[in-house]
Amino acid sequence: MLSAYRVMVAVMLAGASAFAGAQAYPTKPIRLIVPYPAGGGSDLLARPLAQSLTETFGQQVIVENRGGAGGNLGMELVAKSPPDGYTLVLGLTAQYAVNPSLYSKLPYDPVKDFAPVALLVRNPYVLSVHPSLPVRSAKELIALAKTRAGQLVYSSAGNGSGAHLCGEMMKTMAGINVVHVPYKGAAPAMTDLISGQVQYSFLAFRSSRPHIMSGRLRALAVSTANRSPALPDLPAVAETLPGYDLPVWYGVAAPAGTPREIVARLNAEILRTLATPDSRKRMAMDAAEPIGGTPEQFGDYIRSEIVKYAKIVKESGAKID
Repeated sequence: MLSAYRVMVAVMLAGASAFAGAQAYPTKPIRLIVPYPAGGGSDLLARPLAQSLTETFGQQVIVENRGGAGGNLGMELVAKSPPDGYTLVLGLTAQYAVNPSLYSKLPYDPVKDFAPVALLVRNPYVLSVHPSLPVRSAKELIALAKTRAGQLVYSSAGNGSGAHLCGEMMKTMAGINVVHVPYKGAAPAMTDLISGQVQYSFLAFRSSRPHIMSGRLRALAVSTANRSPALPDLPAVAETLPGYDLPVWYGVAAPAGTPREIVARLNAEILRTLATPDSRKRMAMDAAEPIGGTPEQFGDYIRSEIVKYAKIVKESGAKID
């Protein structure tokens, strides 16, 4: 009886200690790891988020860019960090859902090694063509590809990149024969599209917008399941190919074992930041849609996306050793 009482007291004290720790958190600077070099989509999302959290917590939230190996180096760093809430990662679709199928050996497990914190935003890729191509919709592009089997070429930022998988999913669902040319990055892939060396690509809206506005590129559709609120006049590929849905999404995670109370507080503060007028304005400029939700919902989403992308990666034949 006495032993049971002592166990109960120990459990209560442990719970009280965890609650007190979460209430006091943070007591020192927090590192927000971005697994890409500065200037990319993840970095541009991370910096205003870090500034907002710094103001909220009264402790510096420092963005650290740890690029390399498709984001794997930054993810591994966080996976192996102490689970105390002071090292976080802002990753995207590739690190959470694509790389498990793309790499034969991954130095982290996106499910077992992380505590999901918050799903931030979802951005569409914009299906864009060179203006010399006589098409003005995804439907017309698919029809043209069928009449020119093996002749149309699309570019991407590399094997296994978002643009590559977007192109492969459209190829599979539409039953078309097109050629994929991988580049070493999104910039050269878009440069050759603008010059007419390739016929089409799936591009980030931020980088392609000035070229679409100037007429050097023609936007046909977005890669999300529905039209983007920021681009309501641009159809979704899914309006031609029902079920097509390949956005790029971003989320924050902590090392597995991080106290639930700390994860919950981080989630609440991040969601509050996403709801501010400044954040909404910035996201609209990138055609980004805020998501939010609970840590548990983010964890479920990661697992479902891993399954989805495993099929797409297998069909594409992409593999990185």
